[in-house]
Amino acid sequence: MALYQLKIAYDGTNFLGFQKQRKGRTVQAEIENALHCLDWKGKGITAAGRTDAGVHASGQVIAFQMSWEHPLSELQKALNANLPNDVAVMCINVVPDDFHPRFSALSRKYVYRISCQEKRDPLRDRYAWKVWPAVEFDKLNAAATILVGEHDFIAFGRPPKDEAGTIRKVSMAEWKNDKNEFRFEVKANAFLYHMVRRMVFLQVRVSQGLMDMKELHSAVAGDRNIKPGIAPACGLELAEVQYK
Repeated sequence: MALYQLKIAYDGTNFLGFQKQRKGRTVQAEIENALHCLDWKGKGITAAGRTDAGVHASGQVIAFQMSWEHPLSELQKALNANLPNDVAVMCINVVPDDFHPRFSALSRKYVYRISCQEKRDPLRDRYAWKVWPAVEFDKLNAAATILVGEHDFIAFGRPPKDEAGTIRKVSMAEWKNDKNEFRFEVKANAFLYHMVRRMVFLQVRVSQGLMDMKELHSAVAGDRNIKPGIAPACGLELAEVQYK
């Protein structure tokens, strides 16, 4: 019996989220179904994060115990053969028994994409938030710098458990420009529920001149009286989880 660590990618469009639910399609259920096809006896897998409905991942990390007497490459092939087309195992390793995808993580990196064009683009809109009027790139990056550091992000989301608190340390937040697509990359020790999507929504409002930069400063300082709103799930991707 060994503990396996897997990096998973998935298109979250047709999922109700990562975590298994009584009804509806989830990423966790699809992975566990594939494992059961390989005579897995476990009760459940663990994961680095529970992405919401419609959220994508290229660097989700999961772990499970299993008896497997063949090469790791064969386990990866066997799992991918039993997974649907919108989920894939990207790599697999054996890790120490005390490893946990969530609690062993040092940081997580998310990417959020927005597309600035007046007309719809069905291919791009599946993985990006269509924003119009267009944003001002310089204002986006100026807003992003406000997010860096250790702050009480209570205005941006809620913790997985009440006792976990709302203070988080953001080590990197920046925007990149690729023609009409803008990509927000943010890394922190941990995130609150909806924290990245809330960050994006407020930055977009600032860049469109619909919100003052001082209001964003107030939100980062813990002011919860900021206009509500959240960016759509389609633009969000869990890109990387870092460990020792």
